[in-house]
Amino acid sequence: MNGADIIAELLKREGVEYLTCFPHSEIIDSASAVGIRPILARTERGAVHIADGYARMTGGRKMIAATMQYGPGVENAFGAVAQAYGDNVPVLCLPTGYARDRQGIAPNFQASTAFRPVSKWSECINSTARIPQVMHHAFSQLRNGKAGPVLIETPTDVLVEKTDADFDDYVSMPRSAPQADPEDVERLVARLLAAKSPVILAGQGIFYAKACGELLELAEALQIPVMTTLNGKSAFPENHPLALGAAASARPWTVDHFLARADLVLGLGTSFTQSDYIAPIPAGKALLQVVHSEADIGKDYRIAMAVIGDVKAVIRQIIASATPQAGDARERGAALAAEIRDVRAQFITAWLPLLTSEEEPINPYRVVWELNGLVDKNATVVTHDAGSPRDQTLPFYEAVVPHGYMGWGKTTQLGLGMPLMMGAKLARPDWLCVNIMGDAAFGMIGTEFETAARCRLPIFTIVLKNSVMGGYTGYLPIASDKHDIHVLTGDYAGVARALGGHAEEVTQPGDLRAAMARCIEHTRNGRPALLQVITREETRFSKGRLGVTPTSYRQ
Repeated sequence: MNGADIIAELLKREGVEYLTCFPHSEIIDSASAVGIRPILARTERGAVHIADGYARMTGGRKMIAATMQYGPGVENAFGAVAQAYGDNVPVLCLPTGYARDRQGIAPNFQASTAFRPVSKWSECINSTARIPQVMHHAFSQLRNGKAGPVLIETPTDVLVEKTDADFDDYVSMPRSAPQADPEDVERLVARLLAAKSPVILAGQGIFYAKACGELLELAEALQIPVMTTLNGKSAFPENHPLALGAAASARPWTVDHFLARADLVLGLGTSFTQSDYIAPIPAGKALLQVVHSEADIGKDYRIAMAVIGDVKAVIRQIIASATPQAGDARERGAALAAEIRDVRAQFITAWLPLLTSEEEPINPYRVVWELNGLVDKNATVVTHDAGSPRDQTLPFYEAVVPHGYMGWGKTTQLGLGMPLMMGAKLARPDWLCVNIMGDAAFGMIGTEFETAARCRLPIFTIVLKNSVMGGYTGYLPIASDKHDIHVLTGDYAGVARALGGHAEEVTQPGDLRAAMARCIEHTRNGRPALLQVITREETRFSKGRLGVTPTSYRQ
């Protein structure tokens, strides 16, 4: 066996079924030989993004490896690995490297060194003998602790070097789920039960711990309202009486209403990160935090108390301790549910003119509203793209099952949504996988639509085409006025057809639902579909201005 063969065999033993790649790596053929299906993307960035979407959709329980060639290949993957690092996603990146006698010689790019700031662990394999140990450690890192990408660089001469491989004793390490110190749990429960208006903020860690059921049980047992982070959207069913929605930059009024009156915020599986894309937590709140990694404690906010442990295990400890002490919470729960229902109704009523608008060009909120009412939410995952599609979709698409929405955005690689949904489709081929993007996002990643067609990954892409970079006239008023720097052109439906998919264009709001249904039917028949919707530039967003209606915004 050579080095590439050993890596492929170990990937198979670790349960890897797919290898995303572009354009060349010795690992591709070796993986194919052992039954791992290669998915050739059109860009190295796209290959890593597909692996990213797969890991998110499986809660990190299963992973795809991504491989690419040394030099410009892995250089092109940097942004995708940075995205996985920013969003804490366990992705295994396996670039080839310059031969050992050319390592570290300028200007040769050494990925294992350059990627350290954006990876959980980065290593270069310098001999075939070390491959099993390095791969064993890599998967241990991917499955345990704070999630994040791992990069293993293997020089080309190591990949082709023959060796008498001996790894019969290779044992795949399981995921660890440690409980918390019982005394810490008791102290947390005491503070939680003493709070007058507690709120739960559930993060992406709920997915990785597979704790959605425990989160629901805790909220119902103690009758505490639940909001999720941007990345945690769909961890709690948004049609539940205690659901407040996602606390993103654009959010429903319920988030700000209950954050404002909360005296305690219990963060479960969240790093409490501060970001332009995340709702800020007002001052004066006691923040309690349950996380798997000490690196997340007190990172951006002052934390009143933290408990370290697997989120699922700790929630079970909290339930066991708190439930006997909580008494009958049903009366408080009924009042809470009524208040949530009232604020939510006010919010939807205020935005309904945009959500149901008959204007032409079409209002993008109408697109989201039609999608929200059309799809089977028990078997659909939706994601946004960066910018306006994110802020227009998040508050109004209702996610009701775990992984029914894929939120992202601590860094924002434009165009990410399309390959994320390809990864989601690999993980859940029986689900409808939808990405909503704008002109600029399609320009960044649109050729990956051909990957979806060629590899039979039938996703549904909605392009909100307003022919501008939304909001950029405010950022660049002089350049926009003098040089139209914000203006974009292109027929994305025509591009999608040329790349092998089904495509349609809609210009009238009354045609939206039927066009969506036709596109969805094409995905059921194994063909990716793209719907180009001619929209207006919409600059009104639900940015937490409680009680302020969209009609009162300056346009």
